[in-house]
Amino acid sequence: MALRFEHRDTELDESLVDRVWRTRSDAEETMTSAARTCWHLILSRAQGRLLAGLRGPETRATTAPVPPGTEFLGVRFALGAVLRPHPAASIVDGYVPFPVTESGRIVIGGEGWEAPTFDNVEHFVRRLQAAGLLVRSGLGDEERVTGPTERTRQRRYRALTGLSRTAVRQIDRANAAATMLRDGLDWRTAVETLGYFDQAHLAHALRRYVGYTAGELRTGRSPSMSFLYKTHAGPGS
Repeated sequence: MALRFEHRDTELDESLVDRVWRTRSDAEETMTSAARTCWHLILSRAQGRLLAGLRGPETRATTAPVPPGTEFLGVRFALGAVLRPHPAASIVDGYVPFPVTESGRIVIGGEGWEAPTFDNVEHFVRRLQAAGLLVRSGLGDEERVTGPTERTRQRRYRALTGLSRTAVRQIDRANAAATMLRDGLDWRTAVETLGYFDQAHLAHALRRYVGYTAGELRTGRSPSMSFLYKTHAGPGS
């Protein structure tokens, strides 16, 4: 059975957290993870054991095993949000595990934190903020003031996000296209709406960033994959 994702918005400033999701695996399978521009906090529980860590921005679609009987909780942080001990640029296409104490607390920045649940992520995030571990980068503020050169802005953007503006646009656009196709729209609509040159251009982007063809997405023949909730080109467009 394909993974079923439940997701929700939060009460938090949108410059910090983009989305919260959860799912459960009932049987051993694999999941295709679409490329993404932001980092996630991922928690998994299986047989009473808690694992936690950060998945960084990903520059292409990847496939990973999913163990059976495991519950997953994910917090997608907004583009430019910074967890000071682990900036996004240091974990592009990577994963950083966090130690978990015997009492089930997650160790971040040398301190143990009560693991969040789907319903209380806001409390967890606010505590990280109060401790100075999680901050807004002010990404984009420099666009509204004079001073830094374009090269300086690009360098700062990559330092904060781990990606170039072009990569962010391409990844978010591919995710938006995949969402449109899974919603039943045809490839022509995706091409026209999102500014692809033609069907071949869209197909190349889907293979690289999503891992499936337009036909597989439209007909639902694609196996389990990470939740696609982007409905527009997103940041950087």
